[in-house]
Amino acid sequence: MLRPEISSTSPSAPAVSPSSGETRSPQGPRYNFGLQETPQSCPSVQVVCASTPPGTSGAAGDRSSSSSSSRPCPAPNSRPAQGSYFGNKRAYAENTVASNFTFGASSSSARDTNYPQTLKTPLSTGNPQRSGYKSWTPQMGYSASSSSAVSAHSPSVIVAVVEGRGLARGEIGMASIDLKNPQIILSQFADNTTYAKVITKLKILSPLEIIMSNTACAVGNSTKLFTLITENFKNVNFTTIQRKYFNETKGLEYIEQLCIAEFSTVLMEVQSKYYCLAAVAALLKYVEFIQNSVYAPKSLKICFQGSEQTAMIDSSSAQNLELLINNQDCRNNHTLFGVLNYTKTPGGSRRLRSNILEPLVDIETINMRLDCVQELLQDEELFFGLQSVISRFLDTEQLLSVLVQIPKQDTVNAAESKITNLIYLKHTLELVDPLKIAMKNCNTPLLRAYCGSLEDKRFGIILEKIKTVINDDARYMKGCLNMRTQKCYAVRSNINEFLDIARRTYTEIVDDIAGMISQLGEKYSLPLRTSFSSARGFFIQMTTDCIALPSDQLPSEFIKISKVKNSYSFTSADLIKMNERCQESLREIYHMTYMIVCKLLSEIYEHIHCLYKLSDTVSMLDMLLSFAHACTLSDYVRPEFTDTLAIKQGWHPILEKISAEKPIANNTYITEGSNFLIITGPNMSGKSTYLKQIALSQIMAQIGSYVPAEYSSFRIAKQIFTRISTDDDIETNSSTFMKEMKEIAYILHNANDKSLILIDELGRGTNTEEGIGICYAVCEYLLSLKAFTLFATHFLELCHIDALYPNVENMHFEVQHVKNTSRNKEAILYTYKLSKGLTEEKNYGLKAAEVSSLPPSIVLDAKEITTQITRQILQNQRSTPEMERQRAVYHLATRLVQTARNSQLDPDSLRIYLSNLKKKYKEDFPRTEQVSGKTEE
Repeated sequence: MLRPEISSTSPSAPAVSPSSGETRSPQGPRYNFGLQETPQSCPSVQVVCASTPPGTSGAAGDRSSSSSSSRPCPAPNSRPAQGSYFGNKRAYAENTVASNFTFGASSSSARDTNYPQTLKTPLSTGNPQRSGYKSWTPQMGYSASSSSAVSAHSPSVIVAVVEGRGLARGEIGMASIDLKNPQIILSQFADNTTYAKVITKLKILSPLEIIMSNTACAVGNSTKLFTLITENFKNVNFTTIQRKYFNETKGLEYIEQLCIAEFSTVLMEVQSKYYCLAAVAALLKYVEFIQNSVYAPKSLKICFQGSEQTAMIDSSSAQNLELLINNQDCRNNHTLFGVLNYTKTPGGSRRLRSNILEPLVDIETINMRLDCVQELLQDEELFFGLQSVISRFLDTEQLLSVLVQIPKQDTVNAAESKITNLIYLKHTLELVDPLKIAMKNCNTPLLRAYCGSLEDKRFGIILEKIKTVINDDARYMKGCLNMRTQKCYAVRSNINEFLDIARRTYTEIVDDIAGMISQLGEKYSLPLRTSFSSARGFFIQMTTDCIALPSDQLPSEFIKISKVKNSYSFTSADLIKMNERCQESLREIYHMTYMIVCKLLSEIYEHIHCLYKLSDTVSMLDMLLSFAHACTLSDYVRPEFTDTLAIKQGWHPILEKISAEKPIANNTYITEGSNFLIITGPNMSGKSTYLKQIALSQIMAQIGSYVPAEYSSFRIAKQIFTRISTDDDIETNSSTFMKEMKEIAYILHNANDKSLILIDELGRGTNTEEGIGICYAVCEYLLSLKAFTLFATHFLELCHIDALYPNVENMHFEVQHVKNTSRNKEAILYTYKLSKGLTEEKNYGLKAAEVSSLPPSIVLDAKEITTQITRQILQNQRSTPEMERQRAVYHLATRLVQTARNSQLDPDSLRIYLSNLKKKYKEDFPRTEQVSGKTEE
C-alpha cells in the first residue's frame, strides 16, 4: 500500500513532542491534520486538514484531479467526559499506557516515509467549539489487563458513517473497527427520518470517535442525520473528512487486500453495498494515521451485519431497564449485566455486553446456546474443567489486534510491545491443548463445533515456530520486573552472540545493584532491600518497624526520599547511574530481540488467522459458562419459543440479587388474541417492577440464558420499547410531559407486529382529561398492531376500552386492608400479586391523602366530587350484551387457533382441554343473557 509523504501547511506550527505526544494551546484550538477540511458550521466537530505534495498517491479518492491530498493524524491528548450510557469511560487513560506518539522518518528503509506534524489551527469563525470539548484518539498499546468490566468496556471503537444523497437519502453505510480487536464490521440499511437504527447502533458500539463527510455539516446546510448524531453523542469526538475519501472503489480494494481468506465471502455480500464500502475506505485511511501503523495484508476479520439479525433495544429502554448501568448508583452491579456476568476474560465480558444490547432473533441459534448451557449444568466435570482453562486466557482479541499491525517506526516501545506480545501469544497457544482436553467429551453441536475448530493444525505450527526461537519457560507473569526478566531472556541463547553478551552485561548490572544496596545496608546498619517499579527502575526500600533512625533522618547519601507510614523509599546518585546503565543495556537487548522477533513474526503471519477462531471460541465459551454459573445460583428454567408469551411464577432477576428474600413471583400470559394488558393498582403495588421483569426475562431468553421462572415460553421480539422514566431533561429543554411525548412518538413511529412494548403511566405530566385522551388514542393505535403491549396506568377510565376491543385484558395488583387498632384506621398491605380484572381498590389516592395531614373537610369534598365524576363516566361506558357475546366468541376462536398451532398434548389430554373450553364458552352465554335481561328491565 503506497503512503504519501505529508508536509506541514504551516511552517511555524509547533510539532508534537515525542515524549508528551500532545500539543498544548491556551485557546483550545481545533486540530487540523490530513484528509480533512474545515467545515464552516459544525459546532461540535473536530476538524483537521493538511496538504499532500503533488504526485503522491493515497488510499482513497486518488482519482481526484486535485494536486493535494490530505491525511489524518492523532488528535491531541485529552480525556473525554463521562456520560455515555452504553460505555464507562472512567478508565480511559488505562488503554493508552503504552501509547507512543512519535513522528518523523522511519528507521526501516522499506518504509521511508515522512509523517505529519500536529498543527495548531485558529478556531474558524462561525464554528464555535463546544464548551469543555476536547478530543483524543489514542494509539492502542497492549497490556494483559484483568477482565474487569471497566477496562474491558472502555471506548476504543472508531465508526465511519455516510448517508446517501438525493433519492438515496435514508440509505446508511457504516463501518467500525475496534482498536482492541482487529475486526471490521460493515453495515448498510435503510432508515426512516427518525434515524432510530443509526442512533441505536452507535449507542451499542459506544464509539470513541465518529467520522463523517464534510458535506454532512456544510454551511447552513447540515444534514438531519449529522444534527441527531451530535445531539445524542455529546461526549464523543467528531471528525469530518472530505467526501471524496468516502470512495466505494477504494473500499472494495481495501477489503480485498486486508480480509483474511476464511472471511473472504464478505466480498460477495458487500460488492453492491456502495455506502458501507465508502465508509470503510475513509475509516481505514484515518485509522492508518492515528495508529501510525498499517495492518498487515490478509490480516483482518471483516464481516457484514444487516439490521435484521438482532433485536433492537433503544438507549432509553436500555437505561430504563438497567441493562448495563444502575440508575441509582452507576458503580454498583445491580443490573442485568451484573446478574449474568461471571465471565473470566475481557473478551467474554465484551461479548456478554454486546449480546444484552443486541439479543438474537434466530430461534435455532438461541436453542443451540441453550443446549450448551444445559449440558454445562448437567456435566460438572465439563463445567469446572472449561472454567479452569478459560480463566487463564488473556485478552486474545487485543493481542491479535496488536500482532497484525506493522509499526511505521521502529521505536523502543514498539520493540518492547512486540516482544511482550510474542510471549503472550506463546502463553495463549499453550492453552489450546488443555482446552481441547476439557472439551473432548462434549455432546451438543455448538460445543462440538468449537472443539473441532481447535483441531486446526496452524496452532501447532505457530507454537513450534515460536519454540524454535523462544525459550520454553518464557511465559506471561504478573509483576513488571518479572515480565521484564521474561522479555530479556525470551529468545533462546546461541541464536545471536551479541544478544547473549548484552544479556550477560544486564545480569551483571542487576547483580551489582543488589550488591551495592546490600553494602549500603551493612555500612549504615539499616535493613535495606531492593525494589523495582516501571517508573523508577531499581530503588531502595526500608521499613522502620523495629529500628530507630539516628536523629530521625536517613544518611545524606540517600536522595529522593518518600515516606508512607513506616516505609521509606529512596535512591542514591550511584544507583541512578546504575539504572541508566541498566536501561541502556535493556535497549540493546530489546533491539536485538526485536529483530529476531520480527523475523519470526514474518514467518508465522500466514498462519496467525487461526487466532480469530480461538478468540471467538474463548469468548463464546466464557459467556456460556457465565450463563451456567448464574443458573447455579438461582432456580432458573430453560425457556421455550412459541407464538405466546407465557411465564409461570416469574420473578425479577435484579431484585432477587438485591433483596434478602426471593421476590414475589407472578404469572404472565399474552397471546395474539389477548395481546394488550392494562395493569392497574395502587402506588407501590409493583406495576413498574413487573413490567421491567417481563422485558428482562425476554432479553435473557433471546441471548441464550435460562430465565427466572418455573416455566417460560416466549415469542421472539424484534424490538423492545419502554416508556418508564418520569424525569425531565434539562439538556434538551424538555419537561416531564414533553419527554413522555417524545418517547411515545418514537415507539409509535417504529413499533411493528413483532415488538414488545412496555408503557408505564403515560400522560401523568398534564391534566387528567388530556392525559386520559392521549392514553386512549395511543392504546387504540397500538391495538391495531399485533405487538405484545403491557400498559400500566392509574387512569381507571382506560380499563373500559376492553368493551370495544376483545384483545384487551385487564389485570391488577392486589392489596389487603389491615385494621390498625392503635390509630383506629385502615392500612394497605401490598401483596405484589397480579390478578385478573380491574383493581377493586377505588380512590387509593384519596386514602393516601386521608392518612396525611390534609384537613378532613378537603378530603370529604374530594370524595364527593370524585364519586360524581366516576358515575357519569361509567354510564357512558357500559358494554352491551352484543359486545359481551362477540367477546366470548372471539376468546374461544383465539384459544382454538393457539391450541392448533402450539399444542403438544396427547389425544386424551387434548380432548379434556377442548371439553373444558366448551364448558367455559357455554358459561359465558348465560352471563350475557342475564346482562341482556337486566338491560331490558
